[in-house]
Amino acid sequence: MSAVWRHRLDGDLVRGLPRTRRVMPYVMRGRNEAAVYIEHDVALSKTDAFIRAWNQANPGLRIDVFHIATWALRDTLERFPTMHRFVAGGRLYDRRGIWFSYAIKAKLETGAPLLVVKRRFDLDPSFAAMVLGMQETEVAYRRGEAARVERELGLLFAFPGFVRRIIMRAINLGDRLGVLPRSFIENDPMYASAFFANMASLGMPPVYHHLYEYGTAGVFSSLGRPVTEPGSPTSGPGRRRTMQVRWTFDERAEDGLTAWFAIRRFRQVMEDPAGCGLNVETVAPDGAFPVGEHYDDASRS
Repeated sequence: MSAVWRHRLDGDLVRGLPRTRRVMPYVMRGRNEAAVYIEHDVALSKTDAFIRAWNQANPGLRIDVFHIATWALRDTLERFPTMHRFVAGGRLYDRRGIWFSYAIKAKLETGAPLLVVKRRFDLDPSFAAMVLGMQETEVAYRRGEAARVERELGLLFAFPGFVRRIIMRAINLGDRLGVLPRSFIENDPMYASAFFANMASLGMPPVYHHLYEYGTAGVFSSLGRPVTEPGSPTSGPGRRRTMQVRWTFDERAEDGLTAWFAIRRFRQVMEDPAGCGLNVETVAPDGAFPVGEHYDDASRS
């Protein structure tokens, strides 16, 4: 059984940890007991300029601040891979792959319910491939995922309450032992490197969000609606906007200093994507999808 614990389908046991870190999952047994909250602002002048240039070059594959944020966090986790380690069964694991979960509208219409999307991001060879992959995934989820989730929840709620609790405890036990099947882990949005709450798409400020005890996601990012800076023009290329970002981290995965270095890198990429190596590509229109619901006004300017 110890071999199963060492090599989960979604991670590998971290070896050589100091005892002061190995004991942390026993001192702080839950993610919310170990949660650390950090907030910072992001200046978007160069970001908005990059978005305008991209959208002018690619009217069929438009982007917004959320795409820059996902790319920035992917870059950050590649540089600081210990930031998306996770705790399961009192043990610390290195995660296999970079997986993000985020919510979209089930239908592109007012009043439509939210649908949680999960996607792997480290396999994309370029920013354009990531954007196209996100659109393809969102379309696929809208076409079939909502119905699948409803069927699974309908099956769960066909049982009485005490049976549902037994089922959930069995899932939690399987997670602790590292024996959950790949199909379960890869399709469950709570088994992810990070969970995004794109509050900007709802016109809301960022929130301090709890972590989920279920699953393995130890990073939560809340992106607020960008606001125009005082004294800035309200439109046009001279407009200056700022976005507030709030984070929740599981301290058992990594220490606060590394988290701060990671946040500085995320902010650097967000504030100057071109200066961090992101180039405006001209993408062939084949396969491009219409603009989704998480595009803000900068993407249309």
